[in-house]
Amino acid sequence: MDPRNTTDPDQDLPWLRSAAVVTRRIPHLVLAWSLDEPGRLGETVPVDRELCLGRGDPRPDDPAPRARLHHMRPGSLIARPPIAGARISRVQLLLEPRGEDAVRVRSLGRAVVRINGRPIVDEVAAIHDVVEIHNAALFVVVSRPRELPTTAWARFDFPFAGADPYGIVGESEAAWRLRAACAFAASTDRHTLLLGESGVGKELAARAIHGLSAVRDRPLVARNAATMPETLIDAELFGNVRNYPNPGMPERPGLIGEADRSTLFLDEIGDLPEACQVHLLRVLDDRGEYQRLGEARPSRSSFRLIAATNRPMDALKYDFLARFTHRIPLPGLVERREDIPLVLAELLRRAAARHPGLAARFFERRAGVLAEPRLAPDLVVRLLRHSFTHHVRELERLVWLALGTAESSYIGLTPAVEAELAAAAEADGLAAAAPATLDRDALVRALAEHGRSPTRTARALGLKNRFVLLRLLKKHGLSAATDGEES
Repeated sequence: MDPRNTTDPDQDLPWLRSAAVVTRRIPHLVLAWSLDEPGRLGETVPVDRELCLGRGDPRPDDPAPRARLHHMRPGSLIARPPIAGARISRVQLLLEPRGEDAVRVRSLGRAVVRINGRPIVDEVAAIHDVVEIHNAALFVVVSRPRELPTTAWARFDFPFAGADPYGIVGESEAAWRLRAACAFAASTDRHTLLLGESGVGKELAARAIHGLSAVRDRPLVARNAATMPETLIDAELFGNVRNYPNPGMPERPGLIGEADRSTLFLDEIGDLPEACQVHLLRVLDDRGEYQRLGEARPSRSSFRLIAATNRPMDALKYDFLARFTHRIPLPGLVERREDIPLVLAELLRRAAARHPGLAARFFERRAGVLAEPRLAPDLVVRLLRHSFTHHVRELERLVWLALGTAESSYIGLTPAVEAELAAAAEADGLAAAAPATLDRDALVRALAEHGRSPTRTARALGLKNRFVLLRLLKKHGLSAATDGEES
């Protein structure tokens, strides 16, 4: 063999070529806010070599090839028009990759450039750092492959940066991985377990799986397992014959009977007692056999169970867990920070659609059509840097707080929003230093004693505020009542 030939003879094997494309990662700058081009959120600059970023087309005196923004989706990378904006110089930034998750950023233009709020001239921005061109544009640094893997399961016949047909918003790698997992699960009839913290969108994922499945034309049957009284769970799930257990009781098919030839979604399945999990084992097998209360002969239901929990998998009984062929983890906002501006914009669009007064005050109109919301960059910067506990649900609360306390036609970082974010940041530090006696069992007991109210439970445990408790619950895979559920 010629010693000069160092080529790996296996490198051209098709599966290795495919893997190489999606495993070679490079840093990207994803547009998170733009004064002059607010409709371009989510577009990305792949930084695979030294590039210059600036307004307009390339010029002969550019110090490096000109960076372009792209629409990046599975199997495609579509170049977009040159960046615009009067506040951005012709050559504003010089970008250079530093490994797969960092970028050297040099400021060459007239606008002040900041990284995480600190002015810079020449500095390295790491993953999730926010690069700001003062009052012109915001970018968040992420690590992605050179291209997202093509998959037959990922459908993207919806506008870039908008909600997909099932309400999921995001153009991040994590969002597309979730869509692909949901579509693959939908292509089968196997039971599916959705795993994720409170507020990440487990119900949206369940509805996406049902909507993509062969039984999409039949109604989805949904119930929160945590709301079913323990003594009535069997009756709720399996139903009962007429006059059982008491005379005059009507016949009921139960949730499993209702979901025959369709999908049953049970949220908070981790709150189902182990004894009740055992009762579901037989019906979750391929034959789908079960017995209604008071009935001697077995019934059958051809249904798919989609269950969701915010607890660790080992909180479920092992043989119950084994019935779930597909287990799909849902990413939180911290894992897909570049999607935060897109989710924020979608929440604002929904608010404007329901409340015309908000649309008139906070949204632009072009040719009589509702356009983008008027967002101040200070709010977007803080949200990009925030450590979310309840993810989209928490972001929605912050959106309404910003709307309710805004003093102009722009939605910005009001004192009320600043105070909420600061309290949450302080709670992160306090939770990390919480007494060792507050283990998982102690938290479970305290929640039960105080009706799962975060405010009352935090007070009883001597914690500074409910945010500290929420951080502790997140650490241990627990949840309290949401704001509207406190009694």
